[in-house]
Amino acid sequence: MNSERLIYLPLGGAGEIGMNCYVYGYGAPGEERLIVVDLGVTFPDMDSTPGVDLIFPDIAWLEERADRIEGIFITHAHEDHVGAVGHLWSRLRAPVHARVFTAHHARRKMEEQGGDPKAVVVANVWPDTVEAGPFKVGFLPVSHSIPESSGLVIDTPAGRVIHTGDFKIDMAPGVGEPFDRELWASVSKQGVLALVCDSTNVFSSHEGRSESSVGPEIRRLVAEQEGMVVATTFASNVARVKTLAEAGIAAGRSVCLLGRAMRRMIEASVSTGVLSDFPTTVSPEEAREIPRDDLMLIVTGSQGERRAASAQLSRGKYLGLKLSDGDTFLFSSKTIPGNERGVIRIMNAFSEMGVDVVDDDDGRYHVSGHANRPDLKAMHELVRPQAVIPMHGEHRHLREHVKLAKSLGRTAVLAPNGTCVSLSGNKPEVVDFVETGRTYLDGAVQIGAMDGVVRDRIRMALNGHVIVTLIMDEDDTPLGDPWVELMGLPETGRSGTALTDVLEADLAQMLGRANDKTLIDDDKLDEALRRTARQSCLNEIGRKPEVSVVVSRLS
Repeated sequence: MNSERLIYLPLGGAGEIGMNCYVYGYGAPGEERLIVVDLGVTFPDMDSTPGVDLIFPDIAWLEERADRIEGIFITHAHEDHVGAVGHLWSRLRAPVHARVFTAHHARRKMEEQGGDPKAVVVANVWPDTVEAGPFKVGFLPVSHSIPESSGLVIDTPAGRVIHTGDFKIDMAPGVGEPFDRELWASVSKQGVLALVCDSTNVFSSHEGRSESSVGPEIRRLVAEQEGMVVATTFASNVARVKTLAEAGIAAGRSVCLLGRAMRRMIEASVSTGVLSDFPTTVSPEEAREIPRDDLMLIVTGSQGERRAASAQLSRGKYLGLKLSDGDTFLFSSKTIPGNERGVIRIMNAFSEMGVDVVDDDDGRYHVSGHANRPDLKAMHELVRPQAVIPMHGEHRHLREHVKLAKSLGRTAVLAPNGTCVSLSGNKPEVVDFVETGRTYLDGAVQIGAMDGVVRDRIRMALNGHVIVTLIMDEDDTPLGDPWVELMGLPETGRSGTALTDVLEADLAQMLGRANDKTLIDDDKLDEALRRTARQSCLNEIGRKPEVSVVVSRLS
């Protein structure tokens, strides 16, 4: 009996959309050699993660086994797949393999975080493979909404696994490789143990549309407009940015790219050979001198990001450019769930300026980069795996994808983050569960989601904050009354008296009644002051704030 096994373990991206991180291992249980597929980020929001800059998968399990990691393989250059490479690589220290365009972005991220860009190794496409311990990994071109996206052919002693990465079946993507059915059929011909498959659009029942289908609609829209035209889309969707720029040129307009991410992505595409014929653009300084009805801006911020060009234009000027009555703003993108409020805020701000806002209009000006349900069926039938394991989706997407696979006669396993699945044997089997979670980038520091930092920040935001300061003399007697400072609280309460005066009076009364045991014990004194301040606020303003107590004792 073979004592070695092949395992699959998602640490991020299975049970959520974003923060992708998947692990494959082969060897004796507990001694498997490992490869990592993708190191991505997800983005915070002010409701649940105020002040946080980025969110990473918790890689503590991987870090403990870093000496067993043979390599890290990045499927494509979207932030939710490559965005954490620079931040997390120092904890793993394994070679990073990616195709040219993706490697360009991975190296820049390594440099930005003080990592070694030489750790990023450029990989060729299938049939070339990368040997990583017991694994042979090949990059299989696939169509998606960013150039040089790839699935992975993962050969192991236990059999072949195909990891789709993000994909759609698109024969004319504009930029990047079209989906090659013959290629995918050929790698599946000898038998596939498991298909680990994108689940994002499993609920979309209509057939996916090609990226090339939006071009005529966008050209028609831009040609019909008077005044300045501004469009936003995902900066990484190079094909769409090119389509927008070509529409502007066809309408006789000069085109200007606004936003660092937009310019950086196009520059990377040109320098790596992905783009060779992008239309000539003008600088923001040149754009300011061009008549409005002869100008088109392509800008960042399709998801309502507050610092992106779209949001800044909605608040007034950006680099000397501004929108006004009669201009048109096009969202050539889909709003990711959770970003609706930010996008609607921008739409309303433009509306107040007299700008006509055009949204996706049910797919007229945008198509998804992910496979819809019919495309998922086609992938299952093309690969014909022994088993399907859904990934890249919220729990409801994974569960629905399992149902789809089973309806097609396939074995399927629901494996959200932390579920360790053995792929050896006749059918996959859940063999273990690993504790997973999130790591927050908070300024320059990485903190755990359970460390309490963000929890305390939310509590202060919800409840306000009171600082109580007291000085005690050498005889453990209060030197004067305590004083308070307020943050995020109203100045007056029900009594009509200043809240600081009410709090200080109640705290002074408490001290006057306190016994010696309380006055000489810092913990008891701290608790008594805190409790009094919170009760006093509850009486005055109906709220119990967070309270910080500072007691200084004169020696």
